[in-house]
Amino acid sequence: MTNHTNVSKNNNYATPSLEQSKTQLERYKLDSDPQAVLVAARLMATGTMLGHAAEVHFSRFGLSTGRYRLLADLEDNGGEALPSQLAEHLGVTRATVTGLIDILERDGLVTRRPSAEDGRQKAVILTAKGEKKLLDLAPEHFARLEAMVGLLTIEERTVFLDLIDRVTQHISALTDENWEPKK
Repeated sequence: MTNHTNVSKNNNYATPSLEQSKTQLERYKLDSDPQAVLVAARLMATGTMLGHAAEVHFSRFGLSTGRYRLLADLEDNGGEALPSQLAEHLGVTRATVTGLIDILERDGLVTRRPSAEDGRQKAVILTAKGEKKLLDLAPEHFARLEAMVGLLTIEERTVFLDLIDRVTQHISALTDENWEPKK
């Protein structure tokens, strides 16, 4: 049974507390830094909350986060890219990109045509309807992004960006099969 007295509440989401981290580490007789564990746990909880919020946000525009990212990436790359390039840019599999493209093509936001570089491949093209979708959602989208970090000063945002960069350099601690804890 979980002890909910060691969990802080923020925007109706339970987030781990320092006391909870200490208790868990003591329970398992581990010598890890409770604050480091707390920061990582909070980052993971925040990622979950942001992922959910992003899906709600993009659903207002008839998109998912992945479909928006693909459209924006196409726009950033001159309106045309190969599926393999999109997969690399978005950090997802080709199968995921194919699924996103299928839905966007069905909705008329992208189309496929033979690649000018390699006629054996199909390039993905941002349509006029896709460009209009991005243009129409931009004012609300960017205003909401700005509002989300509105409580942070410019200096705090600068530090936050640096911290995010530094933390993401070590995400492999969660994903690398060959990673070993410090002894």
